[in-house]
Formats: sequence, structure tokens, C-alpha cells
Amino acid sequence: MDWGTDLWDQYDIIEKHTQSGLELVEKYVKFVKERTEVEQNYAKQLRNLSKKYNLKRSSKDEPECRFSSYQSFLDILNEMNDYAGQRELIAENMMMNICIDLTKYLQELKQERKTYLMEAKKAQQSLESTYKQLDSSKKRFEREWREADRAALYAEKTDQDINATKADVEKAKQQAHMRAHIAEDCKNDYAAQLQKFNKEQNQFYFNDMPLIFNKLQDLDERRVRKLAQGYILFSDTEKHVMPIIGKCLEGITKAGTNVNERNDSMVVIEQNKSGFERPGDLEFEDYSQGINRASSDSSLGTPKGPMELLSKNKNKNFWLFSKRSKKFTPERIMPTVTEDFAHLPPEQRRKRLQQRLEEIGKELHKEVDQSEALGKMKDVYEKNPQMGDPASLASQINQTSQNIERLRGELNKYETWLAEAGGRGDTLRYKTHTFNNNNGAHDVHSPDGAQSDESTPDTSQAIYAEFDDDFEDEELTAPIGKCTAMYNFPGASEGTICMQEGEVLAVVEEDKGDGWTRVRRNNGDEGYIPTSYVTINLSE
Repeated sequence: MDWGTDLWDQYDIIEKHTQSGLELVEKYVKFVKERTEVEQNYAKQLRNLSKKYNLKRSSKDEPECRFSSYQSFLDILNEMNDYAGQRELIAENMMMNICIDLTKYLQELKQERKTYLMEAKKAQQSLESTYKQLDSSKKRFEREWREADRAALYAEKTDQDINATKADVEKAKQQAHMRAHIAEDCKNDYAAQLQKFNKEQNQFYFNDMPLIFNKLQDLDERRVRKLAQGYILFSDTEKHVMPIIGKCLEGITKAGTNVNERNDSMVVIEQNKSGFERPGDLEFEDYSQGINRASSDSSLGTPKGPMELLSKNKNKNFWLFSKRSKKFTPERIMPTVTEDFAHLPPEQRRKRLQQRLEEIGKELHKEVDQSEALGKMKDVYEKNPQMGDPASLASQINQTSQNIERLRGELNKYETWLAEAGGRGDTLRYKTHTFNNNNGAHDVHSPDGAQSDESTPDTSQAIYAEFDDDFEDEELTAPIGKCTAMYNFPGASEGTICMQEGEVLAVVEEDKGDGWTRVRRNNGDEGYIPTSYVTINLSE
């Protein structure tokens, strides 16, 4: 069964049906576009929500950062950010694979349908033109035949008229004969036009129009098939990211299981333990014996630390819950912060001093590495003057030496305070470096005077370990780790890079909270990939 055979006389119905089908495609495209807008708005709101509650901007040294419940909450926010990225990917894929593709296909169908309808219209016009010619020849034949019949009757009447002359009779006969001949020609022309019209009509109804109708049927079936594929893609687009969304949800579940209430309690103790002893029993003061009060009660001296304050005021009550004054002053709200952290309880003071020592140690280590590199650079410049002037490094070497001396002084100062606070004396000591500004040579010794192997830097890490005659003006950003693709990614958008499942790429730039990580291939190609599509291992 086909349209050309069974719907040969339903041109208007076919035209209306095909137009309605194209309108359905347009309606579906519009529906998917609005769906992508919903996904994009949803993703945007999720990202804003994660950003609003993500406290990455705050200092990592804040006390709550060490709680497992706090870290799990940050993990949940990160997973929600990745989840938002998957919703954006759904919107992007729907727009690319459904909306854009169907819109392009719809334009092709419209043009094709227009062509077929134009062919049908031309065939109809041709048949109508032939019919007009047939009708004209038919009317002419009818008119001429009547004239011929009338002329024959007049000739017969003239022949029977006794008053008519021979010339009149002859003239009437000639006129009748001429009319009969003209009528015969019109008859033959009418027959020819009739035969031509019947032939064209047969061609129109049995060949031309059925062929056009069948083409329209094929067009409509292709339209339906393409629309069905669009329906399937509507589901498959979301199914494709379901595994990653599942991983995001698993990450949220894992964040919940990682919460350890016991460890959080231990962190509270570690962060807030004062180190004070519990107050002892109050002594009985017998005023009847004239006991003089301790001079410490009226002392105007300021104790150096909380322990000293407690010992001097041991006869005073120690209240677990401080009584708040109605009048708040800055001194009541926040104690004066001192460089040696003497305003803190003993335990917290030791921790802060140790933390500060570690920070100074890292800074000192960095300055030492830089001085070694500058020394080597100076050696190279002296051996190869064409590469640079050694004197140009003098200011940098002097500044680095000053920084090292300053940091050494701070290190000794904080070690002394830590010893006073009762801390361990096994803190890290950094090596003494002496620099010769003339040749850039330097000696490295440990505190006891013995040469240390640790002071010799790895030549591969030195700034100038080796120079070649030819070198690049620009260097690629050093990778900070590696990642392995868990899924395929097409990389169709501008700035992205495609990858295959299992492919190992170098990580150039971490995810900054937008759900994308910058990576590089071995051939130098760089681009962004979804963070949730890979497992990342950063170098320490």
C-alpha cells in the first residue's frame, strides 16, 4: 500500500499531513531547547549554591577545617559542583545532537517538500492547459457543425425553390460544402485534442502524481524516523552521563561515611587544650589571727603568661564559665596578640610556635635553594660571558643573603620561645650558607661543622644546571600531576580536548571550581576536560 495508489485523489490531505509533520518536528525542537534552558539554569543555580557555601576562600588554618564533618561538607559541595557540570553537559549534548541536527534536517525536508509540491502543481497546470485546448476545440467543432448543418438545409431549400436561379442554388451548395469541410476539420482537431488530453490525464493520474505522492510518503517516513531518533537521543543523552552522576552521588555517600565523630572530638581537644592544672582547694583564711593577705592580690604587675597568672591568683576562685560584663570593650572581647603567642594557653602556645617554626623553615629552605641557584648561575655567567653579566646578579644574591640571615634570626628567636614554653628542642635546624660574591662559590655546612650531603641540590632541579647553544625562548608549563580518563569525551566545544577511556594525560592546571581541568598530551596538545571524567593524581 502506498500513497500514490490508495490516496491518488487526496492531494489536499497529503499536503496538509506533511505540513503538520514538519510542524511537529519544529515543536519538538522548541521543547528540547526549553529543556536545555532548564538544565542550564539548574546547573547554574547548583554552582551558585556550591559557591555560596564553599569556604575555600577562607584560610585553611581555621580550626573547623580539620573536622571530618567540615571536610565532608566541602566534599559534598565539590560533588554538587561536578553534578552541575554533568547537567550542563546534558544541555550541551541535547542542543548539539538534537536541536541543531533536527533543525538542519528540517530545513532540508522543507525544501524537498516544496520541490515535490511544485512538480505536482506544474503537472496539474499542464493537464488543465490541455483540457482548455480540448474544450476550445470541442466548442469550435460544435459551432462549425451547426453552421454546416444550417448551410446544408439552406442549400436544399434553395434547390427546391422554383423562384431561385441556378446561380443561387450553386452558390448555396458551395457554401454548404465549404461549411461541411470546415466542420470535418474541426471534428478531426477535436478528436486529436481529446486523444492528447486522455493520454496526458492517464499520465497524470497513473504516473506523475503517484510518483510525487510516493516521494512525499518517503519524505514523511524519513521525517518520522528522524524524529524517533531524536526521541531516543533525548533519553540516551542523559543515560550517557548517569554513570558519572552516580559517581557524584557515591562521592556524597562516601563523604557521609568519612565523618568520624571520635576524631572530631579529638581535634577539639587538640585545638583547645589549655595545659592548665585544675584549681586546688581554697585555703582557710583566719582573719581572727590577723593573717595578712597575700601581697599578690593587690599587685599591679602584669603576669607574663596564663600559668603565672593562675599561680599568682591561686587563692582566687577559678570560674569555668566566665562572667560577661554588660560593658564590652576591645580588651574584654579579644586579648592583645603578641608575637611570642604569650596570650595563649601553654598548650596552644607551643603548637602555634611549632607551626610558626615550620613556616619559617619552609621560607628559609626556599631562600637557600634560590641562593644556590643564583650561585650556579653566576658560575655559568663567569665561564660563559656571552650568556650574561655576573655583576647583574649581585643585587639578587645580596637580597637573598639578607633574607636568609633574617629568617635565621627569626628561627632562633622562635626556638628560644618554644624552649621557654616547654616545647621539645629537636626542632629542624637549617644549614649555614656562606657566599663568595667574587666567584659565586659557596660552602655548605651543618651546625656541627661537618659537611652535609643534604646540602647538595639535585642538578636536575637547579635553575641553571646545563646550557645549550640553542634554547627555547618559551617553556611549557610544568605538569602538576597526571590523570586517567574514565570515559570518552568528544571535546567538541572550543577550548576543550578530546580523550579516550583509559588515556593518560598530564595535568597542567587544577579545577578552579568550574568543573574543568586543563590537561596536555605528549604531543603538546592542550585543552580542558570535565574533572569528573578522570581520576587525578597530583604530584607532591
